[in-house]
Amino acid sequence: MLYLKNSHRQPNNLISALIVSTLIIPLFILDLWSEIYHRSCFPLYGFKYLNRSNYIKIDRYKLKYLNFWQKCYCVYCGYANGLVNYWVKMAAETERYWCGIKHQSDGQFIQPEHHKDFADYNNEEDFIKKYKS
Repeated sequence: MLYLKNSHRQPNNLISALIVSTLIIPLFILDLWSEIYHRSCFPLYGFKYLNRSNYIKIDRYKLKYLNFWQKCYCVYCGYANGLVNYWVKMAAETERYWCGIKHQSDGQFIQPEHHKDFADYNNEEDFIKKYKS
């Protein structure tokens, strides 16, 4: 909670908190839609369901030394960051199924961890070996 060390930024923190809070609306909408996707498409691909509770953890609100607003934002951050982590796993499984080719390396792009077993970019032999044999 680095904001506690920056009390001189109180107006900026308040404005930022209000803006960040509005993200809850698209998060809920995307959560609902992605769960519909997850529950309908994963069985079609032969994938096991992902366990949401492995990605979303909301527990810091139980800490007695936090005030009400800190607890609220801890709930928000646990949900938002866990949900995005859940989406990353869901997207990775989808990409593994539908694409499976690494991106072109340009020295700046950070390849996602799940790309390690993908076919190399612009390598037809690797593509055929991994997906057509």
